[in-house]
Amino acid sequence: MKNFIKSIALGVIVLLTATAASAQQKIGHIDFGEIISSTNEFKSAQQELQTLQETKSKELQGMYEEFQKKQDEANEKLRNRSEANKETVDAELQILGNELTNMQTRIEEVQKVAQEELGKKEQELFEPIQRKVMEAINSVAKAQGYAYVLDISSGSIPYFQGGDDITSEIKTKLGI
Repeated sequence: MKNFIKSIALGVIVLLTATAASAQQKIGHIDFGEIISSTNEFKSAQQELQTLQETKSKELQGMYEEFQKKQDEANEKLRNRSEANKETVDAELQILGNELTNMQTRIEEVQKVAQEELGKKEQELFEPIQRKVMEAINSVAKAQGYAYVLDISSGSIPYFQGGDDITSEIKTKLGI
């Protein structure tokens, strides 16, 4: 019986110690999206990515226009087909059909490569910015004694009340 009481007393002491220790931990929150989008690097990276996207779009638009011309040419030949020129026009339509199929395949390949290139460029441009912001978050959190820093912009925190918003401190650390 004495051992049982000692065990319960020890459990209560451990529980109270753990509760007291956790009550002393500071919790802060940030808006990671706001911090990232406030950096000059983000704005220039976004502009560079937009320029690349416009270049790729123009390239694809040119290919679409060429495809459309070939398709219009095929439709015109089909409209002007008669019994007298049927064999000649059918042969020309066969050639145009093959060209259209090849053009469509090239357009799809160029589109796929463009999407991959844009994805790689986006990662290349934004990864260093995210790393820099994370370093600033870690530095400020450590300097101010935070045990946890939650990102409220991600939407993965269903509820929070209290804590300190250290977004402005992070921006200051980044020189924003």
